[in-house]
Amino acid sequence: MPRSVPAASRALDILELFLQQPLLSAAEVVSRAGLARTTAHELLVTLVDRRYLVPVPGQPTRYRLGVRLFQLGSVFADQIDLAREAQLAANDVAAACAETVHVAVREGRDVIYIARVDSTHPVRMVSAVGRHLPAHCTGVGKMLLSGLAAEDFDALYPRGQKLPAMTRDSITSVTRLKSVLKRIRQDGLAFDDGESSEDVHCVAAGVRDQTGAIVASMSVSVPTSRWNDKTRARLSDLVRDGAARLSDNLGHRPGEG
Repeated sequence: MPRSVPAASRALDILELFLQQPLLSAAEVVSRAGLARTTAHELLVTLVDRRYLVPVPGQPTRYRLGVRLFQLGSVFADQIDLAREAQLAANDVAAACAETVHVAVREGRDVIYIARVDSTHPVRMVSAVGRHLPAHCTGVGKMLLSGLAAEDFDALYPRGQKLPAMTRDSITSVTRLKSVLKRIRQDGLAFDDGESSEDVHCVAAGVRDQTGAIVASMSVSVPTSRWNDKTRARLSDLVRDGAARLSDNLGHRPGEG
C-alpha cells in the first residue's frame, strides 16, 4: 500500500479543523493540529496561496475556508448529478435488454460503479454500487482508460509493469493493454470477455461531458450462456445509444469530442 505524504497529511489536518470551527487563528491551528509553529506557518502560507484558506478581513492572523474548497465541492456536486443521471440512463437500457447494466467512473487505476440495474434473469452478474475493480480488467475501465492522454496513462501504468489478474483471461501486460485501448478508440466500444469474472461478458461505451472528455462508461453484462454474436451486436447498439443519451444529458454535443 502506498505511503502517505506527511506534509500533505498535515495540510489536510489543518483543513479538517475548520469542520469544527469556521474561524481559527494561527495559534489555534498550532495547538489543535499539534504542529510546530514554523511548520504550521509554512502550511498556512501555502494553503492561502492556493486559496484553500483566506485571512479574515481585519483579522490577518485568523483564517477561514477559501474559494478553492467551494470549487472542489461544486465538482463533487456535479458527480452526484452524474450518479443520478447515470441511474436513469441505466434504467432505460436495462428495460430494453433485461440484462445487468452498470455506469462507472475512474479513480486512479480502479473503476467505481455509480449506477446499477440488475438483470431480471435468474442467472446474472452480481455487483454493487460503490464496488471498486481494476480498470484494466473491465469493459468500463478500459473504455475510461482509452480517454486518457498518453502521458497520464504512462504515469498510471509504467512500461514493463505486470498488471494484477482477476481471471486467467485478464490483461497482465501494459503493452497489450495499450494495444487494446488503441482498438477501443477506433471502435468506440470496449469488451470484457471473462476478464473480471469468469463466464461473464460485457460491452461498454464511453460517456462524455460538455467538454467532450470521457467522464464515465456504461456497460451491459451477460453470462456466457446468453452471449453470442447476435447478442453482442444487439447489446453493442443498446449500450452505445444509452451512453450517447447520457452524454447528451450531461451537455455533450456531437463533434465536441
